[in-house]
Amino acid sequence: MQADQSKLSAEQPDAAVASENVASANDVTILDANLSGWFLESGELFTDFPIQPEDHVLDVGCGDGGFIGFCAGRGAEVTFVDIDEQKVKETGRRLRDSPARGTHGVVSDAAPLPLPDNHVNKVICTEVLEHVDDPVNFLAELVRVGKPGALYLLSVPDIASETVQQKVAPSLYFEKPHHIRIFSREDFLRLVGDAGLIIEKQTCYGFFWSMFWAFFWTCDQDLSAPWHPLLQQWGRTWQTLLSMRDGPRIKQALDQALPKSQVIIARKPE
Repeated sequence: MQADQSKLSAEQPDAAVASENVASANDVTILDANLSGWFLESGELFTDFPIQPEDHVLDVGCGDGGFIGFCAGRGAEVTFVDIDEQKVKETGRRLRDSPARGTHGVVSDAAPLPLPDNHVNKVICTEVLEHVDDPVNFLAELVRVGKPGALYLLSVPDIASETVQQKVAPSLYFEKPHHIRIFSREDFLRLVGDAGLIIEKQTCYGFFWSMFWAFFWTCDQDLSAPWHPLLQQWGRTWQTLLSMRDGPRIKQALDQALPKSQVIIARKPE
């Protein structure tokens, strides 16, 4: 397989975020995200991570702004940080007319975060730690800016999916600025615990996306629509499964067997 720089010119869409391009061919991504626990009608961004209008939510590594957009829609004050200035600008434009109490875009590599101590009460950092040179110091910055009692939603790629990617993805996928480390579930727990956070929950999800990215590399296309027929067919197959009587239960079993991501919800001590 030949490695094409254009294939890795942007970080792959997070497994929880309904990619507009994929959804345009098949909205299974939205359904899969909901069944995984994301974007719930209860107001939870993820199961057990509720967003309220009185919250001040920080998203570090906001990317295209899918998560912080949900929080803005809930009326929270939102601060979104990314190293990519264009992504910060585009997210700011999208949130301009949202119900958010306030919107603050920050261009930064978070080393350090240009924010004061004890500043926010909800912190999101998804699919970022695998990219950074020093995850210990990076996470220490996230802890510093959280208020006592702040709730953290953290995720990294799961070792099961990354092990498959090591066999099928171009070598560039595991070179800077892409994935420069793989976290076992024990490693991830230890990293978060050693940062001084109290772990409340660890889970995983994302079989659909594990398979999507395993298939992606043989399709010889970049990260934009129209998608290769193989990827479209995979979306239709998954949607058919989820529509069947036992579909959600089968999804749950497969999410445990080959998850794309592992998630920790943790709290800063009072």
